Amino acid sequence: MTETETKPPTETPFWRFSLDFYGRRGVSDACIALQDGCGVDVNLLLFLFWIASGGWQVSVDDVKNLDDKARNWRNLTIIPIRDVRRGLKGAATLVTSGKQEDFRSKVKAVELEAERLQQEALYDVARSGPPGTEATPAAAARGNIAAYEHLLSVSFPKQATDILIDAFDRLAS
Repeated sequence: MTETETKPPTETPFWRFSLDFYGRRGVSDACIALQDGCGVDVNLLLFLFWIASGGWQVSVDDVKNLDDKARNWRNLTIIPIRDVRRGLKGAATLVTSGKQEDFRSKVKAVELEAERLQQEALYDVARSGPPGTEATPAAAARGNIAAYEHLLSVSFPKQATDILIDAFDRLAS
């Protein structure tokens, strides 16, 4: 490889699932609502759906272990980068709005790369052994969401979870 060539980013089955699932109608809004309203790590949420698609249901302790593993990366990279991106949107600064929006787009790309790296690491965790107990995908999805909700000690808005479950059921069928 020459200095100007770059390796393409690793694309895992989990990443491909996430792009497909997140792009379904209503899913992105439901994920953001859970992120902003309940403190959900969207990448972890997507991971729980991905393993459910393979017929794996996890316990609250399993979700806690996954969240513990993801926490430092999320807090050091994803959250601060997201905050910068959101803060730049429409903010009045010294920089012209066009240049500011160009910079914001670059920050967004860095945020997406940080999320992809987190997903790659979560995928590696899943490859190290069975991520839970076997269940039907539908039961696993509902159980995994309930376990995450229990871990966070919050009630997820029914509308958001209904959208996610419906999109998952359509994807799994």
